[in-house]
Amino acid sequence: MTDPTSIADLVIVGGGPVGLVTAIHAALAGLQVTVLEARTPKQGSLDKACGEGLMPAGVAHLRALGVEIDAVGSHPFGGIVWEEDGVRASGRFPHGQGLGVRRLSLSRALRSRAQELGVVLRDGLRATGLAAGGVVTSDGLVRGRLLVGADGLHSRVRKWAGLSAGVGPIERFGLRRHVRMTPWSDQVEVYLGDGVECYLTPAGVDQVGVAFLWSGSKERFESLLARFPQVAQRIEGAPQCSPDRGSGPLHQKTLSVLGAVEDTPVALVGDAAGYLDACTGEGLSLGFKQGQALVRVFQAGQLADYPRAHARVVRLPYTMMKGLLWASRVGLRKWLVRLMRAMPWLFGRVLAANDGKLL
Repeated sequence: MTDPTSIADLVIVGGGPVGLVTAIHAALAGLQVTVLEARTPKQGSLDKACGEGLMPAGVAHLRALGVEIDAVGSHPFGGIVWEEDGVRASGRFPHGQGLGVRRLSLSRALRSRAQELGVVLRDGLRATGLAAGGVVTSDGLVRGRLLVGADGLHSRVRKWAGLSAGVGPIERFGLRRHVRMTPWSDQVEVYLGDGVECYLTPAGVDQVGVAFLWSGSKERFESLLARFPQVAQRIEGAPQCSPDRGSGPLHQKTLSVLGAVEDTPVALVGDAAGYLDACTGEGLSLGFKQGQALVRVFQAGQLADYPRAHARVVRLPYTMMKGLLWASRVGLRKWLVRLMRAMPWLFGRVLAANDGKLL
């Protein structure tokens, strides 16, 4: 039973990468942190639909936190490839390397670092609501000065705090699986089709992640793969090594990223704080920066500044996402791919800007 007299500085609902990075930032700042995770790490149950590509800024962020990622469950990549109708554009990062990392490997590394710093991980404990002073669970009230929703795309914390603005008008879905094969490229390859994209990400020394983003209704992996015969041929015969996992609709809107239950503040980070799309691969890095910003303003006693700090974090990447989605809708994407092919240096600068590096 939870000790009713124990009060953490932060109680974080959601033990995924963003929740754990937020916890690590808080612990490094000398704060007491409890993370509530409804699932347990046994038998891979912490797996989730995820593109699993960390951009260079995200890699540097984890390195600065002292997070050590297993080399077997990860693979560096040096840029992005776009291909549409046989036209192929290749952009290299001018500011470091990205990392394709299996979600399970990333979770293990983050959990290890969090525990090393004294973060309390409450696995298998499901949050059932919010109350003044803490998070309601089957084990009683877990008390905290700040309640943090890091519980993903369809965040219950967001709904409990009255911060959800519903599903946005851009209706897109995501689906991924892994195949057992040696990565053939040091870049993430993105194949662009009519209303759908296929992302191939090296996710370990012997795994490649195959992910789809598309507009419209829900679909099965095989029907999406059939739209990309070049990809189907590339992975033909490679055994599937993870169950298919999907998510959506991706566009989730919030009224604010900061609220309260009576006098207890509630803040949202990561996908729980609202989500537009995964087309730029910035989801994890954005979530890490949001967690860092939240801890910074909380420690400074300026929690009211969090919405502005959050807006600064997402402004440029969201502009890039909206631009790419708009280009697809109005038929300018093929022109954009050809431009990037003709000017690879510009492609590299676009990738850097998307990662927060204005070169």
